[in-house]
Amino acid sequence: MGVKRKQHSAQFKAQVAMAALSGEKTLAELSAEYGVHPTMISTWKQELARRAGELFERGAKKAEGEQQKTIDELYRQLGQLKVERDFLAGQPALSRLLKGGR
Repeated sequence: MGVKRKQHSAQFKAQVAMAALSGEKTLAELSAEYGVHPTMISTWKQELARRAGELFERGAKKAEGEQQKTIDELYRQLGQLKVERDFLAGQPALSRLLKGGR
């Protein structure tokens, strides 16, 4: 029966890769500190360096997309309220009832 592999979180990988990129400690020192093989640290470091630009790019696109969704939802709600207002304005009996009159 084989040994089950450790699965590290993205946060942990980023932390180790950033430590490796800083260059303050050697791979061997980082390996001993974090309990991860030096080859794995090197792989995470390379991936972080290769995809750093992509991470910032995606964040900006995602934020723009979410803002646009919010704007679209607000316009939809505004349109719905205008239709309801116009409908009620055309109904004198309903308008008086809603204003508190008879």
